[in-house]
Amino acid sequence: MHVVSYALFLVALFQCRFLAFAILDPIDFLALQSIRKSLHDLPGSNYLASWDFTSDPCNFAGVYCASDKVVALNLGDPRAGSPGLTGRIDSAIGKLSALAELSIVPGRIYGSLPESISQLKGLRFLAISRNFISGNIPVTLGRLRRLKTVDLSYNQLTGGIPRSIGTLPELTNVILCHNHLSGSVPPFLSHGLTRLDLKHNALSGSLAPYSLPPSLQSLSLSWNRLTGPVDKLLSRLNHLNYLDLSLNQFTGPIPGRLFSFPITNLQLERNSFSGPVQPTEPVTIPTIDLSHNRLSGHISPMFSTVQNLYLNNNYFTGQVPASFVDRLLSASIRILYLQHNYLTGIEISPTAEIPLRSSLCLQYNCMVPPVQTACPLKAGKMKTRPAFQCKG
Repeated sequence: MHVVSYALFLVALFQCRFLAFAILDPIDFLALQSIRKSLHDLPGSNYLASWDFTSDPCNFAGVYCASDKVVALNLGDPRAGSPGLTGRIDSAIGKLSALAELSIVPGRIYGSLPESISQLKGLRFLAISRNFISGNIPVTLGRLRRLKTVDLSYNQLTGGIPRSIGTLPELTNVILCHNHLSGSVPPFLSHGLTRLDLKHNALSGSLAPYSLPPSLQSLSLSWNRLTGPVDKLLSRLNHLNYLDLSLNQFTGPIPGRLFSFPITNLQLERNSFSGPVQPTEPVTIPTIDLSHNRLSGHISPMFSTVQNLYLNNNYFTGQVPASFVDRLLSASIRILYLQHNYLTGIEISPTAEIPLRSSLCLQYNCMVPPVQTACPLKAGKMKTRPAFQCKG
């Protein structure tokens, strides 16, 4: 009798000890244990101290549950400057079948993304940025048809961007910048895509006119090796408010229609864009950088409403429109860089005083600058082009 009573006591003790987490699905419980074993706090962090499996895992830091399932996993102290975590992402992550959100704060997580992530059919948010993730992006991520955000930026990923990711129907944000990705940019078919950031990779090839949806509001492809014309593509993206295609090898014309879009910052510098640039109306974009291209023709007066305008290092010719002078002297223009072109004149008095908060550079054109202004050091010391370069 005493033996039976003692046995019942032990059962009751076991139940009491683990009652707090008995509601969690056993598969999720074991998955969390495996995930914990593969991760460690970096010095200065005690984030994982709360992961005591003698208590309710749903009360662990970064673990969020609904009913008996884990629905969100936000690993690492989210406060700015926290040391973060180190270790690998265990393949057991794929066992959390109800997971809708997975994020890991900046730290030193290394190794590849486990293929098992593709088993998380309800995943909507995947963000593992500013770590040391390496290897390829799994092609099987294309199975996550409910995925809205993919942020794998600032890692060491290699290989191509799987075409399967571009087919995901609910994507709104794709952020893969600052990796070592190569190959072409796949078509993105989601009509809800608003942000695409692929800058600082080694992507190459051209962009087809219909490869990106008109829903895009922010597009950053700078610091790649992309080529070919983009005028037909850009003409379709009329919801853009940020565009950076700088430091590529794009060619062809810049569509005039682009300058009427609700863009706040337009960066097209250091490409091989060519031909005249003709906005259809006064431009309201605050900052435009078209420098270091092969643009030609006269400078449109429609640009005189831009606050910061970089047209240097092109093939522009003719007179600088008088409207630029008026706005420059009223300090409405803050930066006007026209150096290293083939301009032949600007109607400004040699005694005109450029406002202190405005900057004008005219050197190395087919004219003697009528006013002396401070230019960037990269503009060089030559004030005027040699005469033989200005003939014809």
